[in-house]
Parts: sequence; C-alpha cells; structure tokens
Amino acid sequence: MAKRAREQARQVKQEAKNRRRELLQQDADSKGDGPDEAALMDEFRKLSEKHAAGLISDNVLLEEKRRIFSELGIESD
Repeated sequence: MAKRAREQARQVKQEAKNRRRELLQQDADSKGDGPDEAALMDEFRKLSEKHAAGLISDNVLLEEKRRIFSELGIESD
C-alpha cells in the first residue's frame, strides 16, 4: 500500500513539473514578438558590404545603422 502511495505521489509531482514546463514554453513562445535579431544582423551585414563596395554613402550607412541598432536595443555612437 505504501508503495502505491509513493508511486502516485511521484506521478503527481511529474505531472506538475510537466505543466510548469509547458507554461514556460508557452511564455517563451509568446515573447517571440520581438525583433528578429538574425534578420536585422543580416541586413546590417549586407548594408556594410554595400558601403564597402561604394554603393551607399556614409550618411545612408549611419542612418540605417542607427535604425537597425535601435530595433535591436543597442545604442550606437
């Protein structure tokens, strides 16, 4: 009888743990509404390549850099 009670207690704990994990995963998924860092960094890389090739001016580079960094939450000088 004690063995059955221990097993039930273990199952209840495991179910509670699984529920907490699911809730944490749902919270993490819902917070995915922020900026797509990989896409913004890729955009910045392409922008830098264009600047190095002389296709865009310094002013355009600085304006776009500020915009991208602002979206990422990074301050630029």
